[in-house]
Amino acid sequence: MTNKVKNNWARHSWIFWGILVLLFYLWSIMGLNFSGLQESAGEVSKSIVEGLFHPDWGYFYDGSGEDLFSLIIQTLAIAFLGTFVSAILSVPFAFWAARAAKENKFHLRSTSGKFVLVLIRTFPELVLAIMFIKAVGPGSFAGVLAVSIHSIGMLGKLFAEAIENMDRGSEEAIQSAGGNKADMWILATMPTIMPEFLSFTLYRFEIAVRSASILGMVGAGGIGTPLLFAIQTRNWPRVGIILLGIIVMVTVIDYISGTIRKKLV
Repeated sequence: MTNKVKNNWARHSWIFWGILVLLFYLWSIMGLNFSGLQESAGEVSKSIVEGLFHPDWGYFYDGSGEDLFSLIIQTLAIAFLGTFVSAILSVPFAFWAARAAKENKFHLRSTSGKFVLVLIRTFPELVLAIMFIKAVGPGSFAGVLAVSIHSIGMLGKLFAEAIENMDRGSEEAIQSAGGNKADMWILATMPTIMPEFLSFTLYRFEIAVRSASILGMVGAGGIGTPLLFAIQTRNWPRVGIILLGIIVMVTVIDYISGTIRKKLV
């Protein structure tokens, strides 16, 4: 009888979980305070669509340094430099947070390292950007600091998991041949985990490009600043060309990064 109940539960458990998820969504929707659409919503939406189909091509490049092309290059530079700095700084954090093969789950060293990485990830990039703007002033430098600090939390976690899950066979072989810890680290550990490190770094760079496109809205440099100004002044053709530029930039970066990551892993 018990086996029959277990089989019935295994066969029909999806109904229970489906109802549970449905109730959760209903509870979430009931908590929303929907006051309706504004009267200008249709007109604004129509203007945005018209701006996308009739972009301000003259803003693409005019040699002023404040045009779309120049600011997209600046956005990519913020994302690249922030990711590059964080990839280097994340390595010691990763070894701090990674649990050794013989350590228990709640080892003080690895647990404290994981806690620090969680603490770093707690602060969103926009919040970090606002904080750094107050510290170093508005501009690209604040954006680089925001991207790099936030990325340490994510890359450190991914790097630590790569270290924990790596194949230890090459380390054991070098140790059996009489090698010391330095030999193991240089000849076995780093060559084994480096492809995953590079793959995670490229993945983080993809995310950083999207983040850097938004940070300009709070004054941290990049394409976000003119996008915010264009929206505030209802310059929809300018909004259209900026959005098209962001779409092309993100698509190209995702394609190139995905192609490289497939070859690494």
